[in-house]
Amino acid sequence: MKKVRFICSAVLLVALIFSGINASAADSPVKLGFVYIMSGPFATYGQFAKQGAELAIDEINKAGGINGHKIEAFFEDSAGKPDVGIRVIRKLVYDNGVDAVIGLDSSGVASAVAPIMKELKTPLIITHAATPDVTGKNCNRHVFRISLNENQNMKMAAAIAADMKAKTWTTIGPDYSFGHQSWEYFEKYLKEKRPGDVFLPRSEVAFSPMNTTDFSSYITKVMSSKADGVLISLWGGNLIDFVRQASDMGFFDGKREVLLTLGAATEVLYALKDKMPEGVWAGTRYWFAGNDTPENQAFVKAYKEKYGVSPSYNAHGAYAAVMAFAAAAKKAGGQDKEKIVKALEGSSLTLPVGKVTIRPEDHQAITDGVWGKTAVDPNAPIRILKPIRHFTGAEITPPVSETGCKMD
Repeated sequence: MKKVRFICSAVLLVALIFSGINASAADSPVKLGFVYIMSGPFATYGQFAKQGAELAIDEINKAGGINGHKIEAFFEDSAGKPDVGIRVIRKLVYDNGVDAVIGLDSSGVASAVAPIMKELKTPLIITHAATPDVTGKNCNRHVFRISLNENQNMKMAAAIAADMKAKTWTTIGPDYSFGHQSWEYFEKYLKEKRPGDVFLPRSEVAFSPMNTTDFSSYITKVMSSKADGVLISLWGGNLIDFVRQASDMGFFDGKREVLLTLGAATEVLYALKDKMPEGVWAGTRYWFAGNDTPENQAFVKAYKEKYGVSPSYNAHGAYAAVMAFAAAAKKAGGQDKEKIVKALEGSSLTLPVGKVTIRPEDHQAITDGVWGKTAVDPNAPIRILKPIRHFTGAEITPPVSETGCKMD
């Protein structure tokens, strides 16, 4: 009888243990890790991204979470350095046990991080870094991008440049892959439209280190050149410093056509306010007034009510990535990373920016884009875009055959 009682007690204990585990599993959160530049001259981008992510998480958690699980967020600072980016992502995966990683501002960091996601067997959704390599020649099945890349943005820039009077072009950009690739793709796509345009050689263009604060020598170099068109791919604190100094030096005097590839980032526009020149073509990967769909109106309203400013493209990117992950996890029926990877491939969803499809062959987002001219609006605290040129995802996205992606 004692033996029977012991067996029954043991069975009951095991049942209680397993019921406890199941109860614990049912309450376990979905863990998302976010990596952005949270310090230094580019920190505003990370702050806007964090706000966009938190807004999406709040909305999902208030609606019951993902498959009944609330989202828990972990934020890390990459400092814009590849080695730091690798270290904090390993920390998020191994120490925090995240189900996915979202973020990355720098193309240099993205290029270093993307290959290790195969080793970590964890999905990475890039929301800002634009190098085409991570969805091109260095693609892998764990890496996705929810935003526009350099190819897509430069296709728009080239289309606008093709309607300008400028025929000789130079550039000012950051001295790493983003700046160099922006110039390379701009030349490629504009030559396809206007073969007769001239592009100054490397010795005559200007690429500045990311820690540059005095741009006077670069501005002088460009103003002294024979170029009547300038592509500027500086961003963040670099672009803010450049615009202020260039304005003082008479750079925006109308003698040259200017394209600011990321000039319509609201992080930049709020920092410059009326110091941003009027009538300059500027690009952005999402513009809060780019469409009047219900999804966009709701997003802009909620963001402004919560944070007091209009959302930037980085805020939208983080928001979009959380929503894309949630949709994939719902489709996968859980948090299994490989099932989420499969669910993300080829997925389509309607976001504030419009319809976004993640192309299964290279994991690049196919979505519409906008550029616009900076203009004054007496009712807005920042420069707005007017007029706006819209481009469809189909017309600005190169075919997979041109990307070099061979998915593992």
